Amino acid sequence: GMALSVLAGLCLAATLAMFATGLSDLRQMLATKSVENIQFLPFLTTDANNLSWLGYGCLKGDGTVITVNAIGAALQTLYILVYLYYSPAKRPVLLQVLLLLAVVVTGCGYFTILVDTGTRLAHLGLFCSVFTISMYLSPLADLAKVIRSKSTRCLSFPLTVTTLVASSSWTLYGLQLHDPYITVPNVPGIITSLVRFWLFQRY
Repeated sequence: GMALSVLAGLCLAATLAMFATGLSDLRQMLATKSVENIQFLPFLTTDANNLSWLGYGCLKGDGTVITVNAIGAALQTLYILVYLYYSPAKRPVLLQVLLLLAVVVTGCGYFTILVDTGTRLAHLGLFCSVFTISMYLSPLADLAKVIRSKSTRCLSFPLTVTTLVASSSWTLYGLQLHDPYITVPNVPGIITSLVRFWLFQRY
């Protein structure tokens, strides 16, 4: 009841704040009309992640999961289009986008045609969980760089804060719903955020 509504609101606000940290990249691209110093892969993987969770939310009929990921996917798609527009080398970027689309379409086909209705949610949940965990763990390479260079310049403090709040809210939301697919993948998010905070304090 009440606790779940509060958590749902918190998940919504924190996740959107986390997605909005990408707006600074968007502003930079629009201002400089270039994609220099901006990484494309995070937009792509986040978009794929949002689309996967959107599918999960629709299958489960969870309004919070649907809303957050619909907005997230729309934002990431916008970032991708702007990046593509200003990118000097369009072919590699387009290839990555097409590859992503192929994966999403294949995934949809797989879950719709090959997996029977009873286990579909579990299969999709597992896929989303693994995807989210790998996304949370992918910046670990940056963390190694921070320790080597003893500088936290490549880390975003606002992103660290919003990730911590978002992954904590989703973990609690998943616990309230007894949904391991929502709970488990957000725990690494909490851990990597805490590691980042520790690095901010050290360096």
